[in-house]
Amino acid sequence: MRRDQATRIAASGTSGASVDVGDVTTRYLLYGLLPSWFVPGLADWAMHRRTRIEDTAGTKESLIHALMMAEVGLPIALTLRYRVNPLLLSVQLAGAAVHEATALWDVRTAVRSEREVKPLEQHIHSFLESLPFAALASLMCLHADQVKALLRGGGGDPQAWRLVPRRPQLSPGYLAGIAVAIGGCVALPYGEELLRCVRAGWRRRKDDKNKRTKD
Repeated sequence: MRRDQATRIAASGTSGASVDVGDVTTRYLLYGLLPSWFVPGLADWAMHRRTRIEDTAGTKESLIHALMMAEVGLPIALTLRYRVNPLLLSVQLAGAAVHEATALWDVRTAVRSEREVKPLEQHIHSFLESLPFAALASLMCLHADQVKALLRGGGGDPQAWRLVPRRPQLSPGYLAGIAVAIGGCVALPYGEELLRCVRAGWRRRKDDKNKRTKD
């Protein structure tokens, strides 16, 4: 009964046209959600720069940012290259959970330092925290059979706990575009942030040493 009701509701919004929900959701993930992820990431970096992270929370918070990007980046990279199965879903779920815990650590580190975390930055964080769950929920809807297999410990599929390459693979052009976006919107700005924090730390230690020498 519930399945019939859901089918009727979905059909009522198509205006008689045939809509492939799986195709639409996949396009949304590839060309909507993933590219839009870079926008709040850049905005967050801008807020760190504006509040002079190198002179407040410093290298520690910048390294936490790098850790969070790795926690999200690894599942994304695997999902772009490999088929969704119980193993990949486990990696995605673990990445989302660890990312959320690290995000809490990040905010706590910033608040306990002299860096002011303004309401606008907190709002940006809400996007960065919710987007992984939005992506994961969409993937789980697309691959409900694999979710069931995960709950059953693999369901007897010998490939359930192996990384299986996508067939067909995503186009080289798309993967190159995402790589360029990651380099320009993630690696470059946050690498600059970390370098700025390290240099500021070196400068402070040098100043402290010179001061002790004079005393």
